[in-house]
Amino acid sequence: MATIPSSSRWSWIAVVAVVAVLASTAGVSAATPRPPRWVLHGKYAPAIDPADFVAAVDNRYLPFRPGAAFHFRGVKDGTRQTDDMVVTRQVKRVLGIRCTVVRDTVSEHGTAVERTFDWYAQDKRGNVWYMGEDSLERKDGRLVRAGDSWQAGVNGAKPGIIMRGRPRAGAVYRQEYYPPGGALDQARVLGFTGPIRVPAGTFNRTLVTIEWSPVEPQLEKKYYVAGIGEVMEKVVAGGPEQFELAKLTR
Repeated sequence: MATIPSSSRWSWIAVVAVVAVLASTAGVSAATPRPPRWVLHGKYAPAIDPADFVAAVDNRYLPFRPGAAFHFRGVKDGTRQTDDMVVTRQVKRVLGIRCTVVRDTVSEHGTAVERTFDWYAQDKRGNVWYMGEDSLERKDGRLVRAGDSWQAGVNGAKPGIIMRGRPRAGAVYRQEYYPPGGALDQARVLGFTGPIRVPAGTFNRTLVTIEWSPVEPQLEKKYYVAGIGEVMEKVVAGGPEQFELAKLTR
């Protein structure tokens, strides 16, 4: 069960959280890590049938309910950032599948430096698929479309699974596949741990995965809580970076 801090204590907690993140990431090696042994190779051709998908994304560990907003605070490469993920009420059709649109905005000093519209869909087995993204980055004072934008079914891009319906330790899966734009993330389920404490609360049981991308070689752990979703992510090899859930609104 989570204990959510009251709004009157939020400012103080945010300051403490940032200091803690800076301290915890200080010892992370910036050296380029080698690919882990579990990395997938070879051809990738997922079978996608619109009839296998459902309308809502309500996976236990990654529920995307329209109107929900996840507010993260953290540090990347020594710079404090905020990351606000909002589950919009917009719908995107990809490969004939109804996708939920999540708006993800990364800001520095109150200014958006990245904004991504991610498209997710869930199949009947509870797997949440990543169907593509429209990615923007700040250049010359404005947000412009980034080269790593992709859409499943366009120019050879293929969807991947962002969260298993039944995550089991040792499972490995591709999360996205678009070689021309450098979208090649993979993940492995590590299992469960706990308790874990972030500014948004203390959680007794969390699901842990680890991600790898050959485009930006680093290993990143992500922590998920049932009924909430992601609560923390941190790079454990390849550079200092860590974000924690500071607030969840619905």
